Parts: sequence; C-alpha cells; structure tokens
Amino acid sequence: MIPAAFDYVRAESVDDAIAKLGSADDAKLLAGGHSLLPAMKLRVARPATLVDIGRLRDLSYVRADGDRIAIGALTRHHDVATSDVLRDGCPIVASTAEQIGDPQVRHMGTIGGSCAHGDPAGDLPAVLLALEADFVVKGPGGERTIAATDFFTSLFETALAPDEILTEIRVPATHAGWSYLKFNRRALDWAVVGVAAVAMNGGAHVALTNMGLTPMRAAGVEEALAGGADPAAAAARADEGTAPPSDAFASDGYRRELAKVLVRRALEEALG
Repeated sequence: MIPAAFDYVRAESVDDAIAKLGSADDAKLLAGGHSLLPAMKLRVARPATLVDIGRLRDLSYVRADGDRIAIGALTRHHDVATSDVLRDGCPIVASTAEQIGDPQVRHMGTIGGSCAHGDPAGDLPAVLLALEADFVVKGPGGERTIAATDFFTSLFETALAPDEILTEIRVPATHAGWSYLKFNRRALDWAVVGVAAVAMNGGAHVALTNMGLTPMRAAGVEEALAGGADPAAAAARADEGTAPPSDAFASDGYRRELAKVLVRRALEEALG
C-alpha cells in the first residue's frame, strides 16, 4: 500500500499546469486524489510526477450560461450536490453527486477528476453521457470542446491528451423527467450496475454504469422507446452491446439481468 517514488509540483494556474505537464515525463494531474491516490498505493498507477491543481479555485464554480449550466472541473462533489443552480436547472447531476461515497469523499473529490479518471463504475460519467454534456479542455494549442459521446474512450482512458486539462463541463438546463438508480452492496461501494435515464422527445436517453469498459448509452433501449415500446419491453434490451465485467461483486450474467431491472425502474421514474 505504498506508492512508487514520484516527484510533486504545485501548479499556480491552468497555463502553469499545462506547462508542467508538458515538461515532465509521465506526469499526472492531482485534483481531489480520491481516484488516483488509491491506484498509486496499489501500484496500478505509477506516475513519475504529480502536478497538483487542487488549489486552482477559479475552476470551482457552477453557473447558468443560457440554456446550459457550466460546472468548473474542480468543483467538489459536495458543491455540485448542494448547488441551487443545478437543483433547479439539472437536478439529476446534483442528486447523483449526493450519492457518491461519503461526506469526506464528497468534500474532496471533484467532478472533473471523476470524469478524467475514466472509471466505468463512476456515477457522474454515465449521467453526463445521458445528458449529452460537453467537456471543455485546454492544452498548449488552446481550448477545444469534446462531446460526452467522444470523451470516454476505453478503460481508464479518455480523449484528453497527456498535456491537456479538463476545465469545464457543460450540461443542458432541463426540467424533463429523470432518474439515476444504482445497486451496490454497501453504501460506499462503487455501483455494481447503475442507470441514468433522462426524458427526451417522448423517449429517453439511457446510459449505463459499469456495464463495459466505458460508461455507455443503452442503444437498444433507446431504439425500443423510439419505436413505441413501454419501459418493460424496452428494458429487456438493456444489455445489448454491453460487456459487463465478472468480479468478486457480481458475474457478467448477474449484471446483465440487474441492468434490465434497473433500466425498467429508471424509465418508469423518468417517464412517469
């Protein structure tokens, strides 16, 4: 439980962090640390340099921006959960953040760190995928925006370049029906399976947690809803195209059946 040796530097600004990432070999950003540090202790991750951006307070905010809501990447889960802007304008994000870990985790972990870590068992990535959020990133070449459908690329991998920083997440301001349901063995465990559903155009966008190498849209469910299927019939297609893991918590077959149950319940709540 002791990490490999590493260097530590503290960034004074976003541009300073980008420069430090570019000048160091095998560098990783450190924000809240609740995903990276446990991986380092297990030596699953062995970065040579940590670039600490946790004190960049200008990346911690939630504000309305027209028909979107902008969330700074370093906004703590607690601040996301208690934001009046999100509770009024996009409550599924606030509600999901409130379900993450325990108070200590929520006061340290950040929404940007959770997304950049690329863990398919994370709660917020699936919600942001269902909402078709946008991710604003900045690197040496300037700023660019990545759609949620393109952001998560593989297990613990995202579309972020090694010298880029996630600075902001933009979600739609919507009062449509929604639901985020997850099953876990204990209150603080990662989700065995989770489901995000957001009512859209008479149907719903549905995204799955821990059903593959990345958070993923339940394409079969959405297709069935568009064709007029009820929640129960649509949910029967919840595991189409998925590749759930088998581990100490559940087999892949168990996860497939659990996903169908949770999708049905989430659809009934979101569309009801």
